[in-house]
Amino acid sequence: MKIKYTLLKEEKNTKARYGKLETNHGTFETPMFMPVGTLANVKTLTPEELKEINSAVILANTYHLWLRPSADTIKKAGGLHKFMNYDGPILTDSGGFQVFSLAKAKDISEQGVKFKSHINGEPLFLTPELSIEIQNKLDSDIAMSFDECPAASASYEYMKQSVERTIRWAKRGKDVHNNSNQSLFGIVQGGAYQDLRKFSALETVKLDFDGYSVGGVANDGESKEDMYKAIIYSTEYLPKDKPRYLMGVGDPIDIIEGVIRGIDMFDCVLPTRLARHGHAYTRYGNINIKNAKYKEDFTKLEEDCDCYTCKNYTKAYIRHLVVCNESLGGRLLSIHNIRFLIKLTEELREAIKNDTLLEYKEEFINKYKK
Repeated sequence: MKIKYTLLKEEKNTKARYGKLETNHGTFETPMFMPVGTLANVKTLTPEELKEINSAVILANTYHLWLRPSADTIKKAGGLHKFMNYDGPILTDSGGFQVFSLAKAKDISEQGVKFKSHINGEPLFLTPELSIEIQNKLDSDIAMSFDECPAASASYEYMKQSVERTIRWAKRGKDVHNNSNQSLFGIVQGGAYQDLRKFSALETVKLDFDGYSVGGVANDGESKEDMYKAIIYSTEYLPKDKPRYLMGVGDPIDIIEGVIRGIDMFDCVLPTRLARHGHAYTRYGNINIKNAKYKEDFTKLEEDCDCYTCKNYTKAYIRHLVVCNESLGGRLLSIHNIRFLIKLTEELREAIKNDTLLEYKEEFINKYKK
């Protein structure tokens, strides 16, 4: 079946939404944070650990899985769920973000994108049709349209051409999508330009996707103000009965600001990436566990955290692991960081139900910025 989104409540003071997302692998509440499992694995975590931290949808990366182990190999295994032994819902991105980080402007044509493999330099060519074909074989619950993600610094003229091409690509991808159990999302682009965001949203909605993403945010050089504008300019024209997904955003304050502006779903590699470098989210801001002051700190990362890490280990022990390059240190921090963001969205849902989201935001930011 296709996913089904039900809007259960709109917060009276903001654009925030509390909803329900039904998938082939369970029903979950929104807003939600989705951990990223680029190579069919949320780095260092098992499926059982993801369940324990109340993870719902997780992401996998089309580009990387296309190269290794290949879409055909995963199809032979019975699809991504069986291949990675995860029985929750999975979303696959289009591969576009990775492709455009490897390609040059001259390599982008109406047909698709030429680039070289990051593994061995082999020349590759990815088209909207091929991106969808790969995702059909991966058999994720949600597939993404192939889009261009221009730099935030792109000129208005370039951004306009890119938006128009992305809409044409979205139609081409939708035309070849043939997995009846897989939903397909369209992606709204346009940078911080209000008219381009409006045009992109309206034209993408005409194609009638199962959900919609706000793309092109969290780019290098983009200000927070521009990010929040892009969200507003996009969500204003999206249907209320379809889920809205903000791609690549995992900063706690940005998640709160996104929810306030009507976003339902978030993903980001940040919690696991920070963990691998010894950083942890806390209510009072991020901490670097490698700092000497934690050497004999026998308290939890966060007193009221319910994650496995905080229930069982101290800052001093985790610091010891990280400083000694023991892989368990990164694992424990990853569990905590992902649970922190999932718990944040759980609290945001309660605030929406109680119409107290702005008060929650103020209290959270006052602590976090200390």
